[in-house]
Amino acid sequence: MRSVITVGLLASVALHSSWADPRESTGEAEEILVMGEKDLRRFELAETVGVVPDSADILKKVVGANVVRNGPLTGMAQYRGMSRYRVSTQINGTTISSGGPNWMDPPLSYAPAAHLESIEIYRGIAPVRSGAETIGGAVAARTWQGNFSDDGAVFNGRVRSGAQSVHNAKMISTVFALSGSKHLIKLSALHEAGDDAEFTDGEILPTEYKRDRWDIGYGYRTGPHTFRFDYGRNATGNSGTPALPMDIGYIDAELLTLSWDYAGETLQVAAKLHGSDIKHGMTNYHLRQPPAAAAQWRQNIAEGENFGFSISARWQDWRFGLDGHDELHDSNIDNPNNPMFFVINFNNAQRRVLGAYLEREFSFGQGWLIELGARYNRVDLDADPVNATPAMMGMPAAMALRNNFNAADRDSQDHHLDWVIKFNYLARGELNLYAGFSRKSRSPSYQEKFLWLPLQATAGLADGRTYTGNLRLDAEVAHELELGFDWQSERFSIAPRIFYRDIEDYIQGTASTYAPALMFAQMMNTMNGSANPSPLQFSNVDASFYGFDIDWRYQLSEQWSLKGIVNYVRGARDDIDDALYRVAAPNLFVALSYTLEDWQFSLEGFAYDGQNHVSDINGETKTAGYGLINFQGAWKISEQLKLGFGIDNLADRYYVDHLAGVNRVNGNTDLQRGTRLPGYGRNFFARLDYNW
Repeated sequence: MRSVITVGLLASVALHSSWADPRESTGEAEEILVMGEKDLRRFELAETVGVVPDSADILKKVVGANVVRNGPLTGMAQYRGMSRYRVSTQINGTTISSGGPNWMDPPLSYAPAAHLESIEIYRGIAPVRSGAETIGGAVAARTWQGNFSDDGAVFNGRVRSGAQSVHNAKMISTVFALSGSKHLIKLSALHEAGDDAEFTDGEILPTEYKRDRWDIGYGYRTGPHTFRFDYGRNATGNSGTPALPMDIGYIDAELLTLSWDYAGETLQVAAKLHGSDIKHGMTNYHLRQPPAAAAQWRQNIAEGENFGFSISARWQDWRFGLDGHDELHDSNIDNPNNPMFFVINFNNAQRRVLGAYLEREFSFGQGWLIELGARYNRVDLDADPVNATPAMMGMPAAMALRNNFNAADRDSQDHHLDWVIKFNYLARGELNLYAGFSRKSRSPSYQEKFLWLPLQATAGLADGRTYTGNLRLDAEVAHELELGFDWQSERFSIAPRIFYRDIEDYIQGTASTYAPALMFAQMMNTMNGSANPSPLQFSNVDASFYGFDIDWRYQLSEQWSLKGIVNYVRGARDDIDDALYRVAAPNLFVALSYTLEDWQFSLEGFAYDGQNHVSDINGETKTAGYGLINFQGAWKISEQLKLGFGIDNLADRYYVDHLAGVNRVNGNTDLQRGTRLPGYGRNFFARLDYNW
């Protein structure tokens, strides 16, 4: 694999001459370089042809990015090795915190792929305006919203239907709007469902999924002012998460946004209020083989509430803003076979973030452009007392865990000052030199602080270990250096970056020395006849991430084009000799595209090296490298009608994606518990879009 990456690098550097207009569609998620946003990459999705339920899949074709997956609807963004809470993710300019403690509904799950219009990703160091805690990067997804019309009343929209074989899945969605110069009414609906996924040697149980989505919106525009109201209902049904100890029974989410935009000649202002109420049920028995002992059946009922606001303004070269986000979480565990059993896992666990930022971009001399940004954040965390079934509280260890937690000071407050400095120098017409420096911070999540009983409720870590929180955790502080250049000629472009990120007080599970937690784990092993490892406790350690990534594009001729990315990242503990958990292996992506009148075709290749740098602390196993070939095409039947089609994993190869996790499910004759979850087998798909 190292030789494959080396060849790819040499080829990308050796190619010279031309750069195609990135707006020319090849049936893929096309990248648009946004004017005035030098490091913002926007991937427009109107011309895609795939049939996937999870928007996070798109990130596999983004330089520096990848996907951490625990099930078909649970894709989490990873950027340069960091994921989960460390990558800020916004949907239509709002923040949505997962409703459940194990991130079965990560933020991107609230922007279904069938309704997605674009994904924006800040390459490398994200500006302070992109979010409150962007220590690992920033992703912004935008779903179909409709547009006002200056040509009288207009009715437009899209109907999209598709199917794919690997899940035996079907999808149908519709979006439409009735609009004029002052008023806009938007409606959208989605239904998608699939069976258990196939791999080369059988089926992965359970990986079935079901999701319905409805949205309604109204907009009013007068002069430079635009007001909008948007309401959405996201209903996820039975959906598997084989890398986690439970599966999704339901996720019912209501989402509300109110916004105001002002577009003046020299001043632009955007303000938003948003909130959501998410109810989430999960079990370890309704989709997977239940535990043999009725006493080990578990159901978790969780609820998450979100409320936030943002006010941003731009005046000439200045940007400034205020934002805040408040999340509240409850999680209760019970046993349907024993009405007396209960565990109050999280009780009014609250996390509040309030921030303000200021940015300035200016040029000087000949060819110099500098971006300066500073942000202040205040983060408050608190939680109410917890409890559990009287029988459990009869155990001295469980009683000590509860009493110590309830007696402790659970209220904390962090103050962060982040900054970003970026330099761009246009050395000559085709060459731009770049350097970036930053300080970014992140306070602990509510799981990392308030998980009082050894459990696997760890925001999707999926390492099979039990954890306890730590009320004495400090915030993470990262200092990052990034260097690179952009070369762009008429037909060829290349943009390499090298980076190093040093993180003080990185929050990582370490071997617990907390006597009640160790005693409780031993008692559970004795009672259940199991041999689970000792629990970990979230702790502050020193860590670093470093590596490089490259994206390039070459227009071979009017019809043929070639593009690709190369990613390499390492994550390491700096206090001991150990790697960080669940970091993507070095990888390469190349796409060869052909366009002729109303036909478009693309042949894609993915190559992943083996991941040998794994975390001993998390019991992570090594994985082998692999390569995949995909094919996709599109036929533009008319101005309104388009047919997309393709084949993923053309050779039906067996492979293991390092970020896919480990099987936690019993009873699957095709896949043993504790083995790595394999990638999907050969997948035929087709999609028909009608636009008007």
